[in-house]
Amino acid sequence: MIDVHSHILPGVDDGAPDLAASLYMLEAARAAGVSEIVCTPHVRDPWFDHGRMLAAFGELSGAADGFPLHMGFEVNHAKLMELGVEEWGPRLGCADTGQFLLELDRGFAEDDLPTCERTVFRLQGMGWRVVIAHPERCDAVRRDPRLAERLAALDCDLQVSADFLRGGRLGNSRRAAKRILKAGLCRFIASDAHEPGHYALLARAMGSYGRFLRAAG
Repeated sequence: MIDVHSHILPGVDDGAPDLAASLYMLEAARAAGVSEIVCTPHVRDPWFDHGRMLAAFGELSGAADGFPLHMGFEVNHAKLMELGVEEWGPRLGCADTGQFLLELDRGFAEDDLPTCERTVFRLQGMGWRVVIAHPERCDAVRRDPRLAERLAALDCDLQVSADFLRGGRLGNSRRAAKRILKAGLCRFIASDAHEPGHYALLARAMGSYGRFLRAAG
């Protein structure tokens, strides 16, 4: 099982604070049945430091005893617009998997869909497979599940975060996540791990809802 979204890198965002915590998370990931991890630190304020994140990936890779790790990012859409899609789009996906993890703002609304669509098409034109991170956390998606269908129709992969089992980080994403899963719109359940316990949630979520995941292609 590949975990496509994890804040396991040491000391770069609100995930693992140091290398010891990263390695503890790695043990938890192995116990949950994870065989590969895409490291996806936040590309949004106040955390984004590209050079520091690459250095943290090197540090963790050197201590991971051969466990397959891949370097990616969780790229906030508004931050990407600020940085510039043409300049930073080629640099912020995961080269190993060909995926670009794009985070929509919590306040994403139907009126924002055309702008999102243009961004997705520009990223796809660069060769990326766009993965939309945890759409279940968006207020508009919770109100209107059809927005998730429209996102999937952009030829994106939707990814729900395993903490939906206990309501999610915002406490109210469980119902939306289940709708997305049961509608067959979701390609990935990811840990979105910020601490070791999130990997136990991933194992539970895969056991209960893995059968609803949308096949590739």
